[in-house]
Amino acid sequence: MADENIVYIGRKPTMNYVLAVVMQFNSGSDDVIIKARGRSISTAVDVAEIVRNKFVQEAKIKDIQISTEQLTGDEGRTSNVSSIEIFMSK
Repeated sequence: MADENIVYIGRKPTMNYVLAVVMQFNSGSDDVIIKARGRSISTAVDVAEIVRNKFVQEAKIKDIQISTEQLTGDEGRTSNVSSIEIFMSK
């Protein structure tokens, strides 16, 4: 799968990401990956549910992968951050 089919969730409003996923589906992509980590995980779930229930009814959640990433902060400390990947297909 190409890198352009990935929507990274950050701090923007939820609908920005919903529109990004819908645009991916409308431009001919059959698969889209929604990626988030830390506090953005709940936004990623919201995006997937809004897309599935309101905009692209034929979209299905194909797979969900969760993991923990180790990040190194500015002071050199490492911290564990949860991450999620939601695989959607049409």
